[in-house]
Amino acid sequence: MKEFNNKSNKKIYHIVAFIVIAIMILGLVADNPRMGDFGAGYMLNLVLVLILSACLLLYPRADTFAHRMIITIVSSVYFYTLFFLYPETWSNFIFLCLIPALSILFFDSRIFYFSLVLNCAGSVLLFGYIAAVDHGHQYAYIQQDLIGNVINFFASQVVVFFIFFLTNGRMKKQQLYYEQIQQSGRLKITGQLAAAVAHEVRNPLTVVKGFLQLFEQDPSFSSSRKGQISLMIDELHTAEQVISQFLSVAKPENEIASETVEVKAVLQSVADLLYSYGLLHDNRIEVNVADNCHIAVNRLEFKQLLINIMKNAIEASELGDIVQVTAAREKEFVVIKVTDQGRGMTESEVVSLGTPFYSLKSKGTGLGMMICFAIVEKYKGTIHFKTALGHGTIVVIRFPSI
Repeated sequence: MKEFNNKSNKKIYHIVAFIVIAIMILGLVADNPRMGDFGAGYMLNLVLVLILSACLLLYPRADTFAHRMIITIVSSVYFYTLFFLYPETWSNFIFLCLIPALSILFFDSRIFYFSLVLNCAGSVLLFGYIAAVDHGHQYAYIQQDLIGNVINFFASQVVVFFIFFLTNGRMKKQQLYYEQIQQSGRLKITGQLAAAVAHEVRNPLTVVKGFLQLFEQDPSFSSSRKGQISLMIDELHTAEQVISQFLSVAKPENEIASETVEVKAVLQSVADLLYSYGLLHDNRIEVNVADNCHIAVNRLEFKQLLINIMKNAIEASELGDIVQVTAAREKEFVVIKVTDQGRGMTESEVVSLGTPFYSLKSKGTGLGMMICFAIVEKYKGTIHFKTALGHGTIVVIRFPSI
């Protein structure tokens, strides 16, 4: 219902809806041959006009999948009813060809394909009726060239399909572009925040940590007291790591030169590095990398990216699960996939990944994923998540190959 949050859009919609309703009412009363007898056909037409009018007026308040389906079905029944009630009006046949085009306005592929299949099924029954029952009595303009009209009808459905396909593809590209703008905005905001406070926080932490380290070596303190001091130093170290992540986002090291990196070697190195970490969680990392996979990145940043992603996969996995890491060339890209069998993520959780301080881990800061997004974007790569709640996650990373 976001399109109706704007008062101007809502006003335009109501104007168009009232015009459509006025045209349908005009069709009922203006020179209608069935108006005088008020027979079953005319009453059916009247009822469909009332139902469709109510659906159109209520749509801004109830923009749901069910409501859209109702509008699609009622509209289809309405146009087929007009075709059978007023056979002398040949233009009704044109409206039948355009029924699926109405569902394009909803930008919902499920509704469009339902409308297209429903219209094709209805057309089969329609042409069957004309050929087997009517014999051109009322629909002579169709019977005279039945095969040609059948071909033209299905050709129109193909044209409508391509219109939807191209429109839907462009909408998805615009949505992806919008998400990229959002991600850039997140990085900018976090960078500004980090630049403003990181150094000011790190300086007093360094002073406090230094004094605590002196106290830890002081023989006048008891062992229990030294244990408490050691715990405080560890927590300060954690805080320093968070600040370092802030600075990494705020001031990416663009001056670091790229180099030709063999993906297989780096992946195996990271897997060996995280081997003991996986054992703590009773997890094992399986690496399967094709030869001749080379990309142009900074080795340290690429390694940091893989450590974050693979470490997340281990933490998301259940005890005894296997984390699978694969890499191979696909056309002009090297595609790296990290697969876990964990809880998976919902669509809303995937959208929020990379947001400052958003993390699915109890002690996570969300900055690790932000750094991953920044590294991938820096080297003109992409990162996507294939996941569903209860079905694990596949992280797909693409870099241009060299």
